[in-house]
Amino acid sequence: MRWNELIDAVGDEPVFETGSLLVGGVDPKDVMRQLSRWTAAGDLVQLRRGLYALGGKWANGRRRPHGFEIANLVVRGSYVSLSSVLSEQGIIPDYVPSVTSVTTGRPRIVTTALGTFLYRHVRNDMFWGYEWRDLGAGKGAYVASTEKALIDLFYLARRPDQIDYLHELRLQNLERLELDALVMMAQRTGKSAVVSAAHWVAGQAAREAAGSEERSTA
Repeated sequence: MRWNELIDAVGDEPVFETGSLLVGGVDPKDVMRQLSRWTAAGDLVQLRRGLYALGGKWANGRRRPHGFEIANLVVRGSYVSLSSVLSEQGIIPDYVPSVTSVTTGRPRIVTTALGTFLYRHVRNDMFWGYEWRDLGAGKGAYVASTEKALIDLFYLARRPDQIDYLHELRLQNLERLELDALVMMAQRTGKSAVVSAAHWVAGQAAREAAGSEERSTA
């Protein structure tokens, strides 16, 4: 395979899998050998085995893949959640440079030239509460709802019902949460500490709403 053949095969996609190249009468060994050479030269970025992105000058002028999209592709059967969703939705004030996802597979950290991707393990019965989100340009990713992202955070914490832990999160914009859904999701986990944490959030939201109403009528 030659470089121009790769570019023709990839088209406008900035990220591609090797399976899309192994069609027709190509020699698989030759394709893999060339991919290794182009990766070593910096023309390609290997995100995982069989998954590549165009690198260097070849990425210029192309659509930059969204971090959530890459996270789904690096580990199939995962969805973006936890601090990545909570930060994006303004529920926590912190900027989160990496993308954190949930998977029923083994936990791992994948560091690439396009970013760092963290994967937290949950049981099969916790793998819910996400949906396909349109990221534009015909692309998308599986992403947790804001409420489920918070529940996932509580579920994976050692003692999510501890007041010190809850204050350290510096939760904000709680009016954006669907509190009934949050409590129902917490109950679905079967963990009393998660339920307590969810009730605390609901109570905090009610207190903030009452305070805001008092200030507006003062």
